[in-house]
Amino acid sequence: MKTLSQLSSIHYSNKPYIIQKSEKGFDVYTDFSKKIILNNKNIYNFLNKKFKKKKKYTSTDLFIGFFGYEILNNLIDIKLPKQRSVNFPKGIFYKPEKKITLSNNLNFQLLTKIKINNNFKININKNSYTKIFNQFKKKIKAGETYQIKICTKYKNKTKIDPLDFFCRLSQSNLAPEAFMIKDVDYSIISCSPENLFTKKGSTISTKPIAGTLKKNKNFTKKKALAFFQNNIKESKEHNMIVDMERSDLSRICIPGSVKILKLKEVEEYKDLYHYVSLIGGKLKKDIKNLDIIKSMMPGGSVIGCPKISTLKLLNNQEKENRNIYTGSFGYIKFNGDMRFNIIIRSLLNYKNISEIAVASGVVIDSNANHEFNENYIKAKALIDLFK
Repeated sequence: MKTLSQLSSIHYSNKPYIIQKSEKGFDVYTDFSKKIILNNKNIYNFLNKKFKKKKKYTSTDLFIGFFGYEILNNLIDIKLPKQRSVNFPKGIFYKPEKKITLSNNLNFQLLTKIKINNNFKININKNSYTKIFNQFKKKIKAGETYQIKICTKYKNKTKIDPLDFFCRLSQSNLAPEAFMIKDVDYSIISCSPENLFTKKGSTISTKPIAGTLKKNKNFTKKKALAFFQNNIKESKEHNMIVDMERSDLSRICIPGSVKILKLKEVEEYKDLYHYVSLIGGKLKKDIKNLDIIKSMMPGGSVIGCPKISTLKLLNNQEKENRNIYTGSFGYIKFNGDMRFNIIIRSLLNYKNISEIAVASGVVIDSNANHEFNENYIKAKALIDLFK
C-alpha cells in the first residue's frame, strides 16, 4: 500500500489519472502512454485489437476508461435522433505505465479552498416528468415495453476539485464500482454500485440491480429485504431484469452454463438499499471482446425490458445526450480479462459544467410521484458534495 502523499503529488502535478475501487482498496493509474478517444468508427479497431501474448503480464498491461451511452447504441445499430449535445467524447481509454494501490481510507486535504456553486437546475420538472411517465405507461399497456427508465439530469456551473469530491464521497458512500477520472478538461466522480460484467478467463458474471428503497432509522437491512420480497412492483421489476441479463449472457455463453449464483439480496448504501442478484456463465470458445460488449452493453437494468425496443422508445423521447450516464467504465487487460461497471450515481464535470443523471424504472403499477422522488434519492449523495 502506498501513501496518500503520492496521490496528492499526482493530483497537483496536473497529470491525468484514474482511481478505481478494488477489493483491497483503490488502484490509481497514471503516466498514460496512450489516450484513445473513441468514435463510431475506431471503436471496432479498438475492441478487435490483438495483444501480444506474454508469459507474465504486468499490472499496467491494460486499457482503462469508459464507453459513453451514445457510442454503445451505435455499436448495436440503434440510431439516435438529433439531440442536444455538449460534444463530450463518446468514450476514452488510456494505457497506464504506472499503478499504485491505496487503502480504503482516502483522506485528502485541499491546499486551496474552492468556492462552489450549489444551485442545481433539473432538466425535467415534476409536471414534465409526469407527462412522460403517462406516455410510457400507455406504451407498457400496449405491450411495446414492460419496463422503461426515465432519465432526469441535475446541472450546475462551477469549478470543482474532483479528488476532494471523490474522497468525501468514498468516505460517506463507499461503493464497489466507484471510480474517478481526472483529465485536462473533464472529470468523472462515481459511486456506482453496479457491476455490469466481470470476465476472468472463460467465465463471466453480471450483477444486476433492480429495486431501490430510501433508508430511514426504522428500516434495517432485514426489513428492507422483507419490503422487497413483499412488494409486487419491485419483485416484478427485478425478475424482468434478471431474466434479461440471463438472456444477454446466454447469447455468448455455452448453452446450459448460465446460472443464478445469488438471487434477490439486499446491499446497503448511505441513503438507500438496493435489491441485487448475481448471474454467471462460461463463455463460448471463439467469443471476442466485441461480441461481449455488444451483448452486455448498455446494461439492461438501467434501460428497461425488452432492451432493443425500449432503447428506441427512450431515445425518441430524450432531448439531450446522456453522455457517460448508463455507459460503462472499466478495463480490458492484455490477457483477455475484463471488468466493466454501469455508470450510474455519477457526476460529469466538463468545462466546469457539472451534470448528475439518474433514472427510475416504470412498470405497469408504478407511481409517477414515487419514481420522480426516487430519482432525487439516487442523486442526493452527489448533490450533497456541493454543500
